[in-house]
Amino acid sequence: MYNCKNPYKHLAVILLLLFVFSCATREEIKRDQKPAKIAVVLGAGASRGFAHIGVLKVLEANKVPVHMIVGTSAGSFVGSLYAYGYTAFQLQDIALAIERSDIIDFGIPDKGFIKGDSLQDFINSKVGNTPIEDLKIPFYAVTTDIMDGSEAIFSSGDTGIAVRASCSIPGIFRPVMIGDRLYADGGIVSPVAVDAARQLGADVVIAVDISSDVDLSVPEGTIDMILKSVTIMHAQIAATRLSHADIVIRPKVGHIGSSDFTRRHEAVLEGEKAATEALPEIHDLISVLRHDGRL
Repeated sequence: MYNCKNPYKHLAVILLLLFVFSCATREEIKRDQKPAKIAVVLGAGASRGFAHIGVLKVLEANKVPVHMIVGTSAGSFVGSLYAYGYTAFQLQDIALAIERSDIIDFGIPDKGFIKGDSLQDFINSKVGNTPIEDLKIPFYAVTTDIMDGSEAIFSSGDTGIAVRASCSIPGIFRPVMIGDRLYADGGIVSPVAVDAARQLGADVVIAVDISSDVDLSVPEGTIDMILKSVTIMHAQIAATRLSHADIVIRPKVGHIGSSDFTRRHEAVLEGEKAATEALPEIHDLISVLRHDGRL
């Protein structure tokens, strides 16, 4: 026969055991969870891509972890250099010192005005000919396979040629033959490669969109006309992809022409402003990951 002078004593023991079991279970769950991978996705946008440097400056200054970089077109240009190991401030110095002749080499029109050799050589010189797979931060250059219209992602091999392919805007840069395939600007199919970052294992995606801000300028000449048309296309395609990002940073660079190299510093500042505005949201997200033991 059950007989207990103090039934509450048994209840207290049971509650204590449940509490201990609950704590142990939570700790086991934390141990079993894989560390979160944070991807920074840098979008296409020609000369407006200098805004990416401003964004990286703010992320770096606030010690936001970056576990992978996925870049399209101008985003691949900036992303490859950052992945190599340059600080964001060093990138700014590099950007402000670039001359057009460093990356633009006009040739006889053949599927494009610009050959692309100079761009390729510039990147490889800055990364010391380091192949993509040996960069300090995992880096992925997004391109378009012109043969079948699919998205193609370079994760190994010659860094310069991958960036060149990613930046080869149709009608301006010549497409790039790599192996038996022909590649061009990744922005044709994926101007802000959020989905690619997810497929590559990113748990958190911070996307930088430099194509959605309205450009009210009147194009001057053939190249400007092509670039503006491409920017409009990028904005339309990116709109559907950005909903899959955790955080979207949108520098206000619509007033900067796509081929305007003279306003690089303004683009960097706009990147800083937009990233600073997004910081509270970024900090909240990181706090949750740290609380869950994933960072």
